[in-house]
Amino acid sequence: MGKLILEERIKYPPFESYRYKPELLPIAVSRTDISENLSESEALETIRNLPPPFRIGKKSGWLVERRYKYNDETLKLDEKHAQEMLEAVPRDSVVHKQRTGWYLTPNVIHKQARGIMNFSVLVLLIALTYLFLEPVLSVWGVPSIGTGRVRFGLLDYPVLAVVVVPILFVPIFMRIGANFSDLVKQRKFLRSQPIEPNIVFHSDTTSGEPLEVSIEFPEAEQNWKSMSVLWRVGVLPPSRDALVGALGRERNGQPAPGLTTELPHHWSVDLDDGTGGGEDSPMQNQDVKGGLFLKPMRIMQQSQITEVKQGPTTIPSPVGDWPGTIFSPLIRIHWEMVVVIDRGSLSELLWVQPLKVKHPAFYCATQAIVNSGRTETNHPLSLN
Repeated sequence: MGKLILEERIKYPPFESYRYKPELLPIAVSRTDISENLSESEALETIRNLPPPFRIGKKSGWLVERRYKYNDETLKLDEKHAQEMLEAVPRDSVVHKQRTGWYLTPNVIHKQARGIMNFSVLVLLIALTYLFLEPVLSVWGVPSIGTGRVRFGLLDYPVLAVVVVPILFVPIFMRIGANFSDLVKQRKFLRSQPIEPNIVFHSDTTSGEPLEVSIEFPEAEQNWKSMSVLWRVGVLPPSRDALVGALGRERNGQPAPGLTTELPHHWSVDLDDGTGGGEDSPMQNQDVKGGLFLKPMRIMQQSQITEVKQGPTTIPSPVGDWPGTIFSPLIRIHWEMVVVIDRGSLSELLWVQPLKVKHPAFYCATQAIVNSGRTETNHPLSLN
């Protein structure tokens, strides 16, 4: 006789995950007792009536996993499992605050400015290196360039500084202009929001199967050129409290690797996972809880983009063997359908519809497809 346990393990990619080596980060583990005093055959029968276990990623990389253990041994069952959805998504969850309804796409200048910023920093480093080596080069007879002096007020500056410093300020001014443009766009949108679409599902939403849906907008705007649709699956950030507890750390102690210092005004309302440091999204209107820009899921896979038709539209399933909808404090598998509206010269408009998706019937495993944590680099049309 033994004990049957549900074990959850996660190593979620933090903001700018490329800066971290996942093999060196700890795995957060949470265990929940299912039943005690069971024989192995009874344990197998019990888990047959539960959603199947799954693994996203791998132990040496980013990992999201659920498995059943009997007497500290992982149970493997190749027979069909129940396809029920494991946890209902709470009404006031991050899904309803940040991933439901209308969303705008940020100004493309944000992405361009970030690229220019990298170039500006490179120019600055080259200039500083040259100024450091210039005395040695002059001893060798190499003529100097840009080392003359220019006076501003009472101070003298190298000529190179007059050239390099303005280059550093270009991306900053671009970001300021893009943020101002985004704020104006958000206020204009809030004054006249479109009516919500009428969506009818003609098929069960099951992982690994196509989605058939009809989408109709009661009042389409004149500048709406075309519409396309996709559905996608990803892993939302775990609850900070659950993650800290699973790692065996104190809530008010040193943050776990990848987490920043706690900001209660964000985490208390479940709007931040504690890894972005305020850089994951452009400036947003504070009147809208959760913002008008759709935050990216850092582990995500989406389907092919399909043009919206009159009548039913069939959308292929995202690539990979993914679990269905799960919403526990530590593991949150989220599915959503995204309608992308092309508005010509204006940025695209997004309608996001959360989906309740059934699990596959068997154990599933897939790769952890890691995406950028920045909103401006996660446009749905640029990820295919």
